[in-house]
Amino acid sequence: MSAELTLGAEEELHLIDLETGRLSARAPHLLTRLPADRYGAELQRTTIETNVPVVTTLDDLRREILTLRRDLVEVTTAEGLAIGAVGTAPRSEFADFELTTSGRYGRMHEQYRLLVDEQLICGLQIHVGVADRDLAVQIAGRIAPVLPALLALSASSPYWNGQDTGYASIRSLIWQRWPSAGATGPMADAAEYDRLLADLIASGVIADSGMAYFDVRPSSHAPTLELRTCDACPLVDDAVLIAGLYRAAVRRAETDVEAGRPAEHRAAPLHRAAMWQAARSGLGGELLDLEQHPSRLPAAEAVRQLVARLRPQLEEFGDWQTVSDLAEATLARGNSADRQRAAFAERGRLDDVVDLVVRETHGPAAGLDAPAPTLVGYRFRAGDEAIGPGLHPRPAYRDVAGFFQELGATEAHARSVARDAWCERAGLGFGVGGDHRAFHCDLVPRIVTRHEWSRLEAGLTQRARAIEAFLRDAYGERRVVADGVLSHEQVVGAAGWRDEATRLPADAVRAAVQGFDLVRDELGGWRVLEDNVRAPSGAAFSLAVRRLLAEGGPDAPRPAGVLDPTSVFAVLRATLLAHAAPPRGGGDPVGAVLSEGPTSPAWYEHRTLAEGAGLLLLQADDVEVEEARVVERRTGTVVDALYLRLDRELVDVHAPHDPLLGEHLMDGAAAGGVLLANAPGNGLADDKAMYCAVPDLIWYYLGERPLLEAVPTYRAGAPAERLAVLDRVGERVTKPVDGEGGRGVLIGPSASAAVVAERRAEIARDPSGWVAQEVVRLSSHPTLTATGLQPRHVDLRCFVYLTGTGAGESVLADLGLTRVAPEGSMIVNSSQGGGAKDTWIVGG
Repeated sequence: MSAELTLGAEEELHLIDLETGRLSARAPHLLTRLPADRYGAELQRTTIETNVPVVTTLDDLRREILTLRRDLVEVTTAEGLAIGAVGTAPRSEFADFELTTSGRYGRMHEQYRLLVDEQLICGLQIHVGVADRDLAVQIAGRIAPVLPALLALSASSPYWNGQDTGYASIRSLIWQRWPSAGATGPMADAAEYDRLLADLIASGVIADSGMAYFDVRPSSHAPTLELRTCDACPLVDDAVLIAGLYRAAVRRAETDVEAGRPAEHRAAPLHRAAMWQAARSGLGGELLDLEQHPSRLPAAEAVRQLVARLRPQLEEFGDWQTVSDLAEATLARGNSADRQRAAFAERGRLDDVVDLVVRETHGPAAGLDAPAPTLVGYRFRAGDEAIGPGLHPRPAYRDVAGFFQELGATEAHARSVARDAWCERAGLGFGVGGDHRAFHCDLVPRIVTRHEWSRLEAGLTQRARAIEAFLRDAYGERRVVADGVLSHEQVVGAAGWRDEATRLPADAVRAAVQGFDLVRDELGGWRVLEDNVRAPSGAAFSLAVRRLLAEGGPDAPRPAGVLDPTSVFAVLRATLLAHAAPPRGGGDPVGAVLSEGPTSPAWYEHRTLAEGAGLLLLQADDVEVEEARVVERRTGTVVDALYLRLDRELVDVHAPHDPLLGEHLMDGAAAGGVLLANAPGNGLADDKAMYCAVPDLIWYYLGERPLLEAVPTYRAGAPAERLAVLDRVGERVTKPVDGEGGRGVLIGPSASAAVVAERRAEIARDPSGWVAQEVVRLSSHPTLTATGLQPRHVDLRCFVYLTGTGAGESVLADLGLTRVAPEGSMIVNSSQGGGAKDTWIVGG
């Protein structure tokens, strides 16, 4: 070893106003009260940098960082300020930037303009003593493969300008905009490195060697090799972990250089891709392994691989136990980006995120909160809604997960048996191909927080209003075609188009009940997967699993403010009767459900909704049409609103007493004698190909930005997109445009080559009948199995009840049907073996 590999660090710390949570530009004032050899100014007046003295052990490094933070906190607290060791302050805004007054910084601002204005960011720099500059340059070129894991561990900047960026480390992307940022590539010695610096300075792009913002560089002011890729870390132990790993990586590279082992350098674009990947997902996604031609690994596995590879060097420094323990602790609690998002998810307030950042930065090295008990044996997946890295329940689920984990195998089995018996007694089931099947219910509830539900309410009611406006227009004036938003073929030529639907009154509500299938992505954001506006089902099953859990798990801990799903009955009744045909002779309007009867796959739902909402439950044999009014034959009751829950088109409905009953019902609706909900022809908006156009429809009809994202979808029927579908069948999800119940869905990455080839041929024969979607990793949720809690993929179906296209004419029902996929599947439909679980929506 050329010399003792000492350690040092520089921490950039945000100054945060304790009253507003915003950045404070008072660094120059505070620095007059702090020792100049330990605290310094940065480009922005909202930041103070600490300079840790040279140490030799990780324990010393931890102690020095804590000391510098403690002393700074004493000064800032007296001024009503706090410090935040994060890549970006959660509530920072562009307007917060104020330039530190100095000639050098003034010149930088003059030259780089917006780049400087964006630098409301803070990083962590780690120094390892390498006195030989030739050696330092060679080491810098060899350790690039370890940098993505270090960035992922440090990631603490998901929020930028008051918004979630979708990145774990947006700071690293902002930093990479500097013209001298990134990797240098392989270099032979210090002379070559110095020539590079001289050329950059001569070009006028940088002013001096201090502006060489490379990922790893020989320090411009000390005999060290400096790591510059990481976000500032609120927990000191995370900084110590990164320092330990970095020093071991330097030592490993030093040994390889001294032994004459050839370096295996990654191509520069691949290194950039690996760093971007780490910035995007942090510890929640995948990273590249350490090979020259790398493979993808779950981030936790990649970190453990790095720790294991560096074990000889860690043991040499006496750091093995410390670093391995710290690595497992970080994986267990997640990085700062994970914790910040979890804090935001509780109430949807950035102030809560700021509070967390300040508490962690001011607090002990390992953090403040002891982790909840580990769920032993649980198979954690990235994107699990209830269980975080390290198998610790997320805050909202600590009580619930602990309750079910402690049930024990015997009690869990007993409750499962009782559950199945309850479902059988209740007649809870559905039909598939003429067979009656039991409906599978899980006992572990899903929790949707108040702020999440508020966001879903805004986004889904917006989407429902746009779909209703489109259906009225498509079967009326067709302005959407005249204005070029959609083609004539996309509307009139669509699989769901029905000519008879043009006969309905122009102001008739067509999609009074709309169902939306949603999934969560790996960052916890909601996406609309499908729209269901023909006869969306599931509301009654949501009510059933609530009753089931009330009986089978009454002792399960519940959060305060869980909404009552039975309110859907009143909402359904009010929706149907709001535009019902005026009753003859006055009085209250009468509504009814028109069903296929016990042979219908959703007969249980039809019975439940009719009874709960005070509606008649009728079949074709029960009704007739007299003078454009629908009459219940047995009692003579006139029905003013008819909720169609049919398994066929209305015009195909026949009865012994009236072979043309369906057509006569259409005649009555066309004459205004009865409201049909949902109206014939709604399959036009139910079409998977039309799903692609809904964001445009929102803009066109409402003049609003879509509030919920959709899944990227490609129409095989569109010539410009057909090749993209056919070439990537094995990488995407393909669906028939008129498919229902999960039938015909192929998840390409899970299919064999033969099945993919067969699907490709199907699409080529009838391109307009297919769409392809990017694979979305459905979030997972704990499910009670014979072996305890295990994850299963889930989605969520929500229901909007609509009486018009105005902002106040749609209601998101206070229930959601969480559908659960079978083990090893991502298809949640009950007809494909899926089940459901109770959804606790926290409102108030």
